Amino acid sequence: MRPLCCASSELANSGKAGNDGGVSMKKLYLIVAAMCILGGNAIFLGAADAKPTDAEREKMLKEFKRIPLNTTEGDAMMLRILVQAHNSQRGVEVGTATGYGAIQMGIGFERTGGKLITVDIDPKMVAATRENLKKFGLEKTVTVVEGDALQVLPKLEGTFDFVFIDALKRDYLKYFKALEPKLRRGAVIVADNVIKSERDMMDFLAYFKDNPAYDSVTIRASMEKDDGMLVIYKVR
Repeated sequence: MRPLCCASSELANSGKAGNDGGVSMKKLYLIVAAMCILGGNAIFLGAADAKPTDAEREKMLKEFKRIPLNTTEGDAMMLRILVQAHNSQRGVEVGTATGYGAIQMGIGFERTGGKLITVDIDPKMVAATRENLKKFGLEKTVTVVEGDALQVLPKLEGTFDFVFIDALKRDYLKYFKALEPKLRRGAVIVADNVIKSERDMMDFLAYFKDNPAYDSVTIRASMEKDDGMLVIYKVR
């Protein structure tokens, strides 16, 4: 079958069965022409709004210009896998940098049908992250909030089932306590740099030691750094 647009000129020149037939065919031609125009616009708009494919995203991730503050490649992939395996629906990231971790988690949340909020105090980091998320087609999945996390987190509405903390180490417990009332049972919390920065977060680490409300384990997800993450599960 030929495309409708290709057949439109033939329709315009056919149907010479009197005035009524001519008028009828002319109307049909106009309808077909309008459909072609609208169809072309729809295709154009669809191309403009199209998201990168999985393969394109993986290529973009490999080419991503990470900075020292960014989550490492291995850690970010672990976060994405955790989001997907846990089927997380609503997450919070504390400390965004330029958004490498948010992008990886965002891909995971897109697949689970969930949403991620990421918070950073640096306006330059926020702007860079928003731009990067747009490139990856994740701006509708990940929301970037500019501000001091200690002021932003208590104001967040609703509940959460996934948290990633990678900001000021001395404030880890404060970040967590601000979110704790909003955590769903079964929530997963991941805290970065718990080995190298142990001295700066002793209160945070002590909070989970022998705490019956939480299971926790320290893991090394990446060979890119001599450090680890604390993975926590909210039992009740």
